[in-house]
Amino acid sequence: MTRPTLLIAALVAASCSAACSPTLDWREFVPEGTDISVSFPCRPDRQARAVTVAGAKAQMQMLACNAGEATFALAFVDVADPARVGATLAELRATAASNLQDASPQNAPLQIKGMTPNAQAARLTIAGKLPDGAAVQEHAAFFARGLRVYQATVIGAKPAPQVVDTFIAGLKFAG
Repeated sequence: MTRPTLLIAALVAASCSAACSPTLDWREFVPEGTDISVSFPCRPDRQARAVTVAGAKAQMQMLACNAGEATFALAFVDVADPARVGATLAELRATAASNLQDASPQNAPLQIKGMTPNAQAARLTIAGKLPDGAAVQEHAAFFARGLRVYQATVIGAKPAPQVVDTFIAGLKFAG
């Protein structure tokens, strides 16, 4: 698999068919080996997969869980070359939109305290379809800190705006 967000799409497709708890039990996690804190409404599972992104092979880590009829995920990948950070962010954004067959995602500026400024950092809202044809909305934040590139995602049939905002606002870097 060369498109890293296909991993996310596969997780979402599998997750959407699983039973979801309607209760959102927000809890803070700091993924091992990182300095980012993220609030999930459920206990996330961690997975890793080798990917090719922006022309370079890398190991992508992801935490994901399902709650309230949505999937919540934080994926991150370390980029070896500082010149590839912007290209990696751009490819993750483009792939997220193409995975849901959306040619015109809505872009909004993104600011997470402690992130490294980058012109490719953004918050996207994507309306599209899963591979099985089911309508879905994806809300994603793409950002970097140093040489680590992140994608935070909430995806579901129609995630509540306050739930999406709580997830994105829960992203914090130490220090």
